Parts: sequence; structure tokens; C-alpha cells
Amino acid sequence: MKKQKKSLARKRLLYALIGSSLFWHTTAIAYAENAAETAGQHEFTLEGIEVTASRDHSLPPVYAGGQVARGANLGVLGNKDFMDTPFNVTSYTAQTMEDKQASTLYDVLINDPSVRFTTSTGHNNENYMIRGLEVNYQHLYFNGMSGLAPQYHVPVEFLERVEVLKGPSSFLYGGVNTSVGGAVNLVPKRAGEEDITNFTTSYTSSSHLGGHIDIGRRYGENKEWGIRFNGVYADGDTEVNGQSKDRLLGTLGVDYRKDKWRLSLDAYGSQESYDNGATSMYNIPKTFAAAPDAPDGSTNVYKGTSATTRNNGVLFKGEYDIRDNLTAYAGIGKLSSRATGLINGNHVNLSPDGTVKARNVFKQYFWTDTTSADFGLRGTYQTGAVKHQLVLGASFQDTDYSNAYTSGTGNYVTNLYNPVSLADYYNSLASPAKGNKTLVTELSSYLLADTLTFDEDKVQLTLGARRQNVNQTSYKYANTLATGAPTSTPTKDANATLPMVGLVVKPWGDSVSLYANYIEALSPGAVVGVTYDNANEVLSPYKTKQQEIGIKWDKGNFANTLAFFQINMPSYMTTDNIYSYDGEQKNRGVEWNTFGSIAKNLRLLGGIAYTRGELARSNISANNGNTPFGVPKWTMNAGVEWDTPWNKDLTLSLLAVYTGSQYIDNANKLKLPSWVRYDIGARYKTVINDTPVTFRLGVENVFDKHYWAGCFSSEYYATLGGPRTYKLSATWNL
Repeated sequence: MKKQKKSLARKRLLYALIGSSLFWHTTAIAYAENAAETAGQHEFTLEGIEVTASRDHSLPPVYAGGQVARGANLGVLGNKDFMDTPFNVTSYTAQTMEDKQASTLYDVLINDPSVRFTTSTGHNNENYMIRGLEVNYQHLYFNGMSGLAPQYHVPVEFLERVEVLKGPSSFLYGGVNTSVGGAVNLVPKRAGEEDITNFTTSYTSSSHLGGHIDIGRRYGENKEWGIRFNGVYADGDTEVNGQSKDRLLGTLGVDYRKDKWRLSLDAYGSQESYDNGATSMYNIPKTFAAAPDAPDGSTNVYKGTSATTRNNGVLFKGEYDIRDNLTAYAGIGKLSSRATGLINGNHVNLSPDGTVKARNVFKQYFWTDTTSADFGLRGTYQTGAVKHQLVLGASFQDTDYSNAYTSGTGNYVTNLYNPVSLADYYNSLASPAKGNKTLVTELSSYLLADTLTFDEDKVQLTLGARRQNVNQTSYKYANTLATGAPTSTPTKDANATLPMVGLVVKPWGDSVSLYANYIEALSPGAVVGVTYDNANEVLSPYKTKQQEIGIKWDKGNFANTLAFFQINMPSYMTTDNIYSYDGEQKNRGVEWNTFGSIAKNLRLLGGIAYTRGELARSNISANNGNTPFGVPKWTMNAGVEWDTPWNKDLTLSLLAVYTGSQYIDNANKLKLPSWVRYDIGARYKTVINDTPVTFRLGVENVFDKHYWAGCFSSEYYATLGGPRTYKLSATWNL
């Protein structure tokens, strides 16, 4: 019987990889962002104006140590070196993802001191917080475009870079579903100059086994064509007690580069299926004098439930050089996401002894269909001693969303520290059919920006404005299955012009940059809940404003960024039971990021962030001046890698993650304690039968600390940190 199971598992892995490849097989023209520099400088005179063009379409190079890149994609401003960027940005490389044995975005962003998480570790969704403000799937970008990133969990095996921008991002990336705290851009892999065939086998506790194949080839007389395929299959029991999960991923990146053309096509399909439960967020009543002890991070409060999430996405992008100093660009993509089963849920009515009376367990059917498009012109010219980089563009995004669900009418009783199975309760619920759309969002924007460079590139000033429009229609249904005709269609249509100013000054050469920025963001209004008198109303979009100054120091092998920022954001208020955005929250802070090699065999990655949140105008006047819930003052990450002197092929690593205490209520009466978690790792490079092999071992939360990691997106809800987790993998470079 065991042999039959192993044989079946091998067949499933083979069929999954082959099936993914066939599913995504297509013929497309594409360009390689990994291409070498394609053009030098071209100069000519036009009506007394000297025009100079310089083009580099490759990704920013990797910084010393290999953990981060020298720069990132800033949307309409293109790829920029971090020393020429008027923002705090960190770009994590594929090498970092491999060495961390990352499978989802959580495993990458845990390295950033400005990022924390608003869903429990192991939850079906991964939501984040940057600079103390919420970030979710709507604030993720795929290859610089909005609305096309995978939802729920983002698989990272097919990514070359994960770029984290701190601060509002509407101006840079378009759309309106943009976070005011920051944004994350996902850069897919491309075929490089050298052919690769890598195969990785992996193990994650308690018995989750997987395989990942990564193949890259270039074809043509001058290697104009590139193809990169990534396939993943994994299955088995996870670190969540009793839960099993299988993962499927198939991706194809095709690129073409020749003469004046650079084109690309990216297609991906991902699926995760969970069986026998999930983790939860927990409601801690306001009557508690203190937060209860956190349960074990492996606690499974939804035993007996199941869920499946799927993402299918495709993106085509192209560039054409009209002239030496003028390029036209365009992109269009489609994302289809589906989720069924128990996708989210929170345990409420917690008692001091750990007893939990939960009101609802859901069976859900979520679906989202998004179409996104982007096009424009980029040009360079020179007027006297001033160089210009001009961008004129437009972007559009249409999203249909639906949330159908069924739920039980009675309570069930479980325990925070010893949960019971919900199989009978869950199986008694009917599975909802695919519902009609419940929310339609139409976004459009038009952009004009110019980067002026003075004094031999020592001064760089970026000026720009983006005109944005958002139209939202919310559909109200007559039943929870959301299968009937809509009974009302509240609509909100709004426009706003968002300015951006960015300044970089290098007074002492290329090793030091002083920078500043002022930027605004537009966010869609929420659909008002049913408990308010203006229920189902779509609120008007709201503006957020940021001011930031900073300094960057690059020693060549080791770099530091020090940033000072303030973000002013409208927040919700209720007056006479009317829900509105008449409140205001201010987040001020200081960030220090560091990365690179401080010695030949020693690398650092991490930093410290101080964030002071303030409720300037609160829903409750007594809360004015208080700290918003879920905003810790201090967060710190310290990652160290050491190549051992007794064996140059052996590397040891340590990561410490610290989060200070934080309130879970705006009244500032209930606080979660601070916590620190330690991860350790090792990797060893060797050669077996003339094949290079890298073995990796990692232990997360090595002391198995039980802790409340942070807060969910509502007051009094605490998230749970993950348990001790073992990871082991081997990568063959075939």
C-alpha cells in the first residue's frame, strides 16, 4: 500500500508539471528585461535643442552579497538605481527567495522591518502592513501593472524580484486600488544568456513534500527568443495541526528582443487546496484587563473544514523605439481568481478560560475578474545643461467581484487552547453556487511626468501629476447565496488630480544621496456595512498625503538608507449612525535599512523602523491623540549570513524579528505584548556526479515561541504567530 501511495504521488507530480506546461503553452512575442544594454548614447540637434538618449532595458544589477538589487521598477519612471530614487525601496532577489526556501510572499517580506502581517501565519490569505497602514492583494503589482497579481497566497518560485516601495504608490503604478503605506511589485523570471535547468525537492514540517522545476532557454541567431518555465507541485501535512495542503503552480515567460522591439508574455496558473482546517484571527473582548496567553502557533480551530483558491493570469507587454530618444510602450493583462470553502473567518466571544463561542462558520464562493491595460510614451531630450526624461501615459482597470456564502444559524463552542472538530457543523452547510457580481470597480488615469537632471546628474528633480477617475457600483442581493437579481445599485464616481514631487541631490559624489518626496494617493471608498443607516452606500474615494526626506549611503559593498516620513490619511467616523471618512490618522516615522557585505564572508540584511501613529480626528472624541490599533512603535529585523572559514561552501544564517507592543483598540486600554522570533539556517554547496547541488536547512521560530503577532483589520482582533517550522531542500543545477 505504501509503495502504491508513493507511486501515485510521483505520477501526480509528473502530471502536474506536464499539465501546467501544456496548459500554458502558447506562441508569443516577448522581450527580455534581463537583456544586456542595447544602446549607447545618441546625440543630435533639433531646432536648437540638444537631444541625448540612453537606454538600459535590463533589470537593476544585484548588490554586493546577492540578497537585494541595486534598484527597482518605479512604474512609469522605469527601472532606477536606489541612489537615484527619491523613495525608500528594497528589491529582494531570487537568490534570497531560494536561500530562505520561500514559497509565498510572507516568506520574503518577513525580512523587511517596515512590513508586518495582519493575518495569522498559515491563514488562507496573506495581508500585510507597511508603515503601519494596511496592504492586501489589491496593493500588489505584477511586472509594474495593477490588478494582475495572484490573490490569497502569492507563489514566489517564478519571481526574479520582489520590490517593496514604502509610501503611497498611486502616482507611480496607476490604478486606484493602491496602498497608502506602500506597494509590492512582483517581477517574473526571464530566460538569461545561459541555459538553466534547475530541480528542487523540498520538505516542510510536518510532512509537506514538493518539487520545483525551473527551465530557461534562449533561441534564435542572436538569442532573440527566450522561454522560462516554472512548475511546482507540493502535497502533505503542514505545520498547522492536522491540516494538509497541496500546491500547484505552472508559469511560462516568453520574451523577444530585436532591433527596436522588446516584447513579453507572462502566463501563470496557481492553486492551493486545504483540507481539515486553518488558523484564525481571535476577537479579544474589550472587557479583558489584558490579552490572554497566545496558543501554540500550530493551533487549528477549523478542523473539519476545507478550501481551494485558484489564480489564472496573463500579461502581454511591448516596447517600440519610435526614435532614438522616443519609445512607445503598452501592456494588457487579465486575472481570474476563484476561492471556495472556508476562506476566512474569525473566532469571537472569547472567555478568560479560553472558551470560544463562535457565531458563524462560512462556506464561501469568491470570484474576481480583472482586466488591466497601460500604454504611453517615454522620451529623453536636453535643453541647455538640463536633461529631461518625459513620460506621458494612461492606465485602465476594470474589476468584477462577487462574494456568495452560506452560514450556520447557531453557535458552536470550542476552546482556544484545545479546539474541537467542526466537521459535522461545516458539512451541514450547503455549498453556494457561483454568485452574480456584487461590486464593479472601473479605474482610469492619465499621467504626465518629467525628471530634470542638473549639474552632471548631481541634482535630479521629478515633477508629475496623474488625473485619476474611480467609478464603483455595489450590488445588493436579496439572499446570502447572491444568486438573485440585484435589488439596488449604489454608485460612486469621483475624480482627483494627484501631484508628485521627488528630489535627489548628490552633494559629495555618487556615494551619498539626499532625497525628498511629496506624493498623494487616491483610494476607493468602502461599501458601508448593513448595521449603519447609510448601509450599502459606496463612499467617495479619499486622498492620502505623504512627505518624506532621507539620506542614502553606498560604500560599494554595504549600503544604508535613513528615511523620515509623515502620512496623513482619512479614517472612518460614525455620526448619528452614518458611516463616513471624516476622521484622520497620522503616521510619522523613521526607518533605517541596511544591506550588503560588511566583510568578505559576512552579509547583513535588515533594519529598524519607528512609527508613531496618531488619531488626529477619531470616531470617539476621547480617542483623539491616541495610537491607532495595530501600529507598534518599534519593529526590527536583523539578518546575518556567514560563510564559515573552515569550509567556504558552508554558510550559516540567523534572522531575528522583533515587534514592539501594540494596542488592539483605539481607546488604548488593551495591548498585545512585544515579541521576538529567531530563525536559523544553513546551506552547503557541493558537486555530485558532476552536478552542482545546494542543500538548505532552515528552522523558523527556533524556540517555538507562542505569541500574538499583531492585529487584524478591525479593533480587538489579534493574529497568531506561526509555530516552529523545519524546512529542508536540495537544488540540482542540471
